Amino acid sequence: MAVVTGISRFEGRSSVKTWLFKILTNIAKTRALRERRTIPFSEFEVENSDEPAVGAERFLPASHPQWPHHWATPPQPWSMGPEGTALDRETMAVVRRALEDLPRAQRVVVALRDVHGWPAADVCAALDLSEANQRVLLHRGRSRLRAVLERYFSDTDPGERDHV
Repeated sequence: MAVVTGISRFEGRSSVKTWLFKILTNIAKTRALRERRTIPFSEFEVENSDEPAVGAERFLPASHPQWPHHWATPPQPWSMGPEGTALDRETMAVVRRALEDLPRAQRVVVALRDVHGWPAADVCAALDLSEANQRVLLHRGRSRLRAVLERYFSDTDPGERDHV
């Protein structure tokens, strides 16, 4: 854009190549100064980063004949029966609280992708993240939310949830 908007100011005292390179270096310097004052999402707190986001026991072994390394147990449906609507509301409240408890970078990525439905490319562009970093943050955030939901559904039976 700088070339397009500045072409009328090109005086021809240097080659076009030199002029383009000067525009590029000026933009790079400006961006470096601006980024020096910010913290990239990848630098935010990552609790227990040495631990895997999901335990290995949750996956099928590499020797599985049809589905090596796939989930051993899929997520269970959230609601069953006539109390489903009330349970769904309560479950969504659990999800909202769990989302708020995520580290900031994970919370933002999960919210943009799963709550607001943004495509991965848009999240990467908006947050200035690499595709790999966005995938890691999304995976860790989703894994934490899944763990919270699994604890919620395994710690209480349906009758107890009605009174929580």
